[in-house]
Amino acid sequence: MKTISVVLFTWIIAFHNVSSDCGCQKLNRETPDIPTISEQVCQQRAQGAHSHYRDYYGELEPKIADMSLVPGGTVYVGTDQPHFPADREAPERQVKLNDFYIDKYEVSNDAFAKFVLQTNYTTEAERFGDSFLFKSLLSPSEQKDLEDFRVASAVWWYKVAGVNWRHPNGVDSNLDNLGRHPVVHVSWRDAVEYCEWAGKRLPSEAEWEAACRGGKERKLFPWGNKLMPRNEHWLNIWQGDFPDGNLAEDGFEYTSPVDAFRQNLYDLHNMVGNVWEWTADLWDVNDVSDNPNRVKKGGSYLCHKSYCYRYRCAARSQNTEDSSAGNLGFRCAKNA
Repeated sequence: MKTISVVLFTWIIAFHNVSSDCGCQKLNRETPDIPTISEQVCQQRAQGAHSHYRDYYGELEPKIADMSLVPGGTVYVGTDQPHFPADREAPERQVKLNDFYIDKYEVSNDAFAKFVLQTNYTTEAERFGDSFLFKSLLSPSEQKDLEDFRVASAVWWYKVAGVNWRHPNGVDSNLDNLGRHPVVHVSWRDAVEYCEWAGKRLPSEAEWEAACRGGKERKLFPWGNKLMPRNEHWLNIWQGDFPDGNLAEDGFEYTSPVDAFRQNLYDLHNMVGNVWEWTADLWDVNDVSDNPNRVKKGGSYLCHKSYCYRYRCAARSQNTEDSSAGNLGFRCAKNA
């Protein structure tokens, strides 16, 4: 691994100048130059406490425990109404997919711990000795002590020594009561290793998006176009003013359990919100560097429409393969 040098940053902008960006894609250990390219709600049918999905037509019975079968065929991905053109959400296009399975849930701390126990695996954050943590997880004194370790263009993110998947919310934190929460502070390479150990793989971006849409076409969210059908919360995102004062009206200030929000008729949970999810795809298909950017999908609990409206199925972002943060996880897929 290359030696990571620390650059001292001075905050010269006020928070009210920040727009459309939570800074998650800036949490790279190495940052190569990235080119930029300049309704009516249906009846719900409840299926348990967190079974938030619409237009119930009967469920596909999975053949693999805790995975859902997504039927192949020609599906729409992307959008012709991009919110972030530089993210290359456009154009909408058709892709042909084979049947595949995808995890119903993001990989949890409990599941990742079993992998580590059996393989003695050490994550990249553990090897680097640090990871990125959101400011509200640090005390005022810790923020002051670490102000030189903030990300220049997203000063609410801090690089914190000793933070990793075992200590997700600070160096003195642990996994008590977080076993069913998504594992975080895992890099793309960590995710690949876990999926291979489990006999699975990361989903492609197209597979992830097809799974997210749950059989629907041209919908913003896995369940449709309305964020809060029946005035209910269907995902874990930020409520309130960013970056201070998450009201946690959805019930969670930080991550939620992996089974907290069921979002579509493929029986998939937390496809949008909660934590970003790695996919297999390169951000730039021509990138042949040692540490390329990979596509991540779904947004996280830090997203809000006013600045990071990326909890849509078509939304996308990126980080370098070795990046890790407190709102970045994954789920696995498998060929049918």
